[in-house]
Order: sequence, then C-alpha cells, then structure tokens
Amino acid sequence: MPEDNNNHRRQPTRVTDRHDFDTIIDARSPAEFALDHIPGAVNCPVLDDEERRIVGTIYKQTGAFEARRVGGAMVAANLARHLREQWADKPANWRPMVYCWRGGLRSGSMVNWMRLVGWDARQLASGYKAFRHHVLEIIETVVPRLQLKVICGATGSAKTRVLEALAARGEQVLDLEHCASHKGSLLGGLPGVPQPSQKRFETLIATALETLDLSRPLYIEGESARIGRIALPVPLVTRMRAAHCIEVEATPEARLAFLLRDYAYLADDRHALAETLGRLKEMQGKETVQRWQAWAEAGDLPPLFAELMALHYDPHYERSQARHFAAWPQRDRVAAPDLTAEGIDAVAEAIRQLPART
Repeated sequence: MPEDNNNHRRQPTRVTDRHDFDTIIDARSPAEFALDHIPGAVNCPVLDDEERRIVGTIYKQTGAFEARRVGGAMVAANLARHLREQWADKPANWRPMVYCWRGGLRSGSMVNWMRLVGWDARQLASGYKAFRHHVLEIIETVVPRLQLKVICGATGSAKTRVLEALAARGEQVLDLEHCASHKGSLLGGLPGVPQPSQKRFETLIATALETLDLSRPLYIEGESARIGRIALPVPLVTRMRAAHCIEVEATPEARLAFLLRDYAYLADDRHALAETLGRLKEMQGKETVQRWQAWAEAGDLPPLFAELMALHYDPHYERSQARHFAAWPQRDRVAAPDLTAEGIDAVAEAIRQLPART
C-alpha cells in the first residue's frame, strides 16, 4: 500500500469545506447519527451502539489501555466490513470527509485506513461539535437579517398548503412544521412519524437558512414557541414576533371542509383521538370533552371539528395573535372563500401580489 507522506501539507478541514467532498461519512454510532448528523452524511460507524457501550464500560472499569485494545479489534473489523461493502466501488480519486463526535480517535482511525488504501480522506476538525457550533451560529447571525413575511390564519386555513403553493411559484419558504414533523396543534402529531430531536430540528432550519437569498422575502407560518415537543430557536421566535403578518381569512365552511380532508387519518385510530381530546377537560369542561370523545370513538369528525374550531381553536387564535405579533394591527388580509387546491393557489397568488412593505 502507498505511504501517505502528505500529512504535513494538509490543513484542518472545516465545516464550511464540507461541500468540496464527494462523500461525508459519519463515523459515530447509529444512535448518535439518528439524533442528528450533517445533512447528506452516510453512517459508517467504527463502533456500533453496543460496541460503544462495551468499550465505555471497560474504560470506566479497567482503564484506557484495555478499552483501546478491545475497541481496536472492533474498529478494525468494522473498517474491514466497510471496505468490503460500502466503499468497495469507490474509485482511486474518491475524496471523503470523515467526522466523529469531536474529531478524535474514531474518525482518525478511519481516515488513516482510507489514506493507506490511497484515498484522499480528510478528517473534520473538531467533528460534529464543530458542526453543531456552526448550526447555532447560522441561526444566531442569519435570522435577524431575514425579511420575514408571516402567514397567519385560524386553524384550518391551509397555511402550510399556501406555503407549498408559494414555494411552487419560486418564493422562498421555510416550512417549520415539516422540519418538526408535526402540524403544530393539539391533534398535529403525524401517525407513525416521530418528531426529530431538538438538534435535528435546528440543523434542518440552519441548512435551509444557508441557501437563502437574504435580499428576498422569506415566507413562514406563524407558530407558537413550540411545535409539538420541539422548541423554536429563540432568535427565530423574536424575529417572527416583530415581522409583517399576512392573515388568510378563510370562511368557517371552507376551513371545516379542509380540516376534514387534511385530518381524515385521525379516524383510523379513534381511541387514540379520544384519549388526546381528554387533555382538554380542564380547559373545556368534562361534559363538553366527553361529547367530543363520543364523536371521536364513533368516527364522526364533522361535528367534532366544527365544535373544536368554535369552542377551542378560534377563541385561542383571536387572543393570541394580537398578543404575539407586534405588527398585527398593520397586517395584510387575503380572503380565502375556497380552500380546494385551486383556491389555495389563488390565495398564494394574491399574497404574491401584495404591495411590498418596508
């Protein structure tokens, strides 16, 4: 195998260099990777979750030497498997960037083996910790510069679909609910889709922010400080609260029809829906919630959604908007009598035609 005599000429690889490589490899365990990772990275662990636990236990009980001896054998076996499988078809000029938690032994061992093979592999300086710092820095520095336009509207106003229609027309959009895998309301959990970790959510936001043209507006849905169990970054909440608002004014009839289409899947697990509604007993009263739960168990969504709108969502919406958005009295209003696909397209186009605000 060729010797690597170029170590002295290699400069540390930074997070901002990551786009220069053919592949980004995350050498951490699958559990670490699942929690968060650099977008586009592939997971090639040098230690899997169980192996990492074993090595950590040995380190605590016996010491560093024994942990490295046992761990070294595991690392060698995993690297051999990656060479036979994931990397078997990589050409001689393949350039991977490798990272672990903080740019230490795990990514270092992988890079050394790759260089012995002949690939120009590089190690990310300070590893995932450097990337995490980069994410927080992007949010901290870019968010205050955003020309935000906040789409508001009562529950069922199809705000997310309006954002999608704006994006289809070439507008810049940040869909926070997509990033959070949650629709933002009491019933907003997506069936079979867990929410990401807080770190993953922030990574998705920062990745979107990096690609923006800051001279153009960014459309975003008006959210509370939390989407499900995920917290919005404080700088984004602050910027959103001060931004210009556009209210989608949909009729109750259009909203109810949209909700019945958009949340039809809730009838697939009627008992779970009834249990979720039980969380409203203190706020709405036992008798009202029991009526809602009976409708839920029967799969009778039209009266359930109609009362949820009238008694729960709409009063909360009317109270919260003026309290949360400083520019609420100066908002633009766009009528939405129809929330079919064609109606949503018309709303998006009307929003695009609104006069610019300084």
